[in-house]
Amino acid sequence: MSISDNPIFLLIKTARPKQWLKNFALYAALIFSGFFFYNPVDGPAYFWMVSYAFFIFCLLTSSIYIVNDLIDIKADRAHPFKKNRPLAAGKLSASVAIFAIAVCWALVFWLSLSLPTFFKLLLFLYLILQVIYSTKLKQIAILDILSIAGGFLIRVYAGAVVVDLHMSVWFLLTVISLSLFLAVGKRQSERTLMSNNHLAFSRKSLDKYSARLLDQYTAMFATSTWITYALFAFQNSPGEGLSLLQSRLGDIILPRTLQSQKLLMLTLPFVIFGVMRYLQLIYEENRGEAPVNVLLKDKVLLGTVFIWFLSVMFVIYA
Repeated sequence: MSISDNPIFLLIKTARPKQWLKNFALYAALIFSGFFFYNPVDGPAYFWMVSYAFFIFCLLTSSIYIVNDLIDIKADRAHPFKKNRPLAAGKLSASVAIFAIAVCWALVFWLSLSLPTFFKLLLFLYLILQVIYSTKLKQIAILDILSIAGGFLIRVYAGAVVVDLHMSVWFLLTVISLSLFLAVGKRQSERTLMSNNHLAFSRKSLDKYSARLLDQYTAMFATSTWITYALFAFQNSPGEGLSLLQSRLGDIILPRTLQSQKLLMLTLPFVIFGVMRYLQLIYEENRGEAPVNVLLKDKVLLGTVFIWFLSVMFVIYA
């Protein structure tokens, strides 16, 4: 038996570990609040708390992908690319997939017992939302896009509540705008893929999106993404987190000119360039169907995200 036919390998492939990148949204509140390096006296470091929650979400999201593939077996067999997925291709049995789902959900329940109640509620809410999305909502225009945005928002909130941190409303609006932008870009590429290959099969919701409407949605959410981030960057104040860190360094007091609130605006050009680059990939190269794959394969976009992250960390913590 070759490794490509091994049930464990096929199960991991179905679980889509590359999609775990989306779960890094859990670290958002921790980074922008100024608590990334904070280590309370009476508990574990905040970073490790969020990392623990990140691992739980990885188990949950992987199980949801397996559920989705079980539900979509027939539809995936008619898709030019999805027909090669292990379940659709008949290489992985449904019984093995169901067993893996049960194990993942049991582990998620057990690992989350020591975490705050609101985190558990968000886990449950995410599970319910994704199951409804897989069975119904992804076939309903507009609701399918809003459901994807809701999943990102739940991740951000989950990372915040696990260490009890506050989030700026402008940052939440940025997350919503970005997730809607990525979701619309995905639909844009799916529609182009179907038309270019002259395929009769398509998701029902795609029939409700004309090319003109998707263009309007894309422009609207691309604009709102960088504008909401600009407003967030202008008003962001790490506050208590930096005060605690500075007290450990001997009560360092910086002049107003060097304080970080307004300096976060320096990261805005990277966001604008990232949005423009993603638009280029959607319209010129039709590569928006899988946002995670776009990020990993496009060196320019990946480099932009990396530099943006380093600049954010430098402005807030250095």
